[in-house]
Amino acid sequence: MDQITVADALTAFEPWMEPTAAELDAIDAEMPLIGAEVELLDAQLITLDRTPTELDARRIRRARRRVLAARRDLTNRTAAAMPPGGAA
Repeated sequence: MDQITVADALTAFEPWMEPTAAELDAIDAEMPLIGAEVELLDAQLITLDRTPTELDARRIRRARRRVLAARRDLTNRTAAAMPPGGAA
């Protein structure tokens, strides 16, 4: 079993280990997709312990459409930000 030293515990929260501005920007750009996926998961979790009603089925379908739309939008934004030219 690996041992964790006091030095390891203290350096685990050093400022240089914080996310960079670019990483935070990437997370921020993905937040609509993350939110849509959480909404879908919530809709699916509701139906785990009971028989899904028509309202539950509609909620899941809407959540799936939102996830797909958020993925499409994120992909389009990412593709638009890429420089033209293709692979090197």
